[in-house]
Amino acid sequence: MDLNVSFIKSVLNLYDELLSNGISLVYLGEFNHQITKMFTTMADNEMGRNDEHKSTRKKVYHSMVETLQNMNKHSDEIVSKNNIGKGLFLIGKKDSIYYIITANKVNKSKVDTLKLALNEVNSSSPEELKEMYKKQLKEGTLSEKQGAGLGLIDIARKSTRELHYQFIPLDEEHSFFILKVEIESEINFPLIA
Repeated sequence: MDLNVSFIKSVLNLYDELLSNGISLVYLGEFNHQITKMFTTMADNEMGRNDEHKSTRKKVYHSMVETLQNMNKHSDEIVSKNNIGKGLFLIGKKDSIYYIITANKVNKSKVDTLKLALNEVNSSSPEELKEMYKKQLKEGTLSEKQGAGLGLIDIARKSTRELHYQFIPLDEEHSFFILKVEIESEINFPLIA
């Protein structure tokens, strides 16, 4: 089977783009527990091979789990009768920053609530996030009008940077929700004998 030149150029351009942006894993499809486990294992193994600091590995791992679970639970593009969400997932590292990007379809009725929650965690100090987390654990799941959810708070606590997000209108009922989480890599200094 011959591949046409246009297709080959597209694949090479995609490859170059992924490589130049430090992207090590891209997935588009349904998200369930098995897929989440597979991705977190792959990423953790890669960080282990690269001798990444243990605390960085934990932050990346937990952020991946939370973002993937959020996408599975809250995507409005359902691919099966088991209510499994569908979306896009990327993970990469550029310079000393790991980044996790998720994108999925959400109903436009959720956009304002999500923006409020994201802005709330972005404007909170580490101490405020800790208190929000404790309160959320103590009181259980808050209603959408009462603030950020436990998963979002936990993601913000693991990231040392602002959570970046964007909503792109798709049609009359849906927007495409893109979330980028950045985690700064800690340097593993060799022991001096």
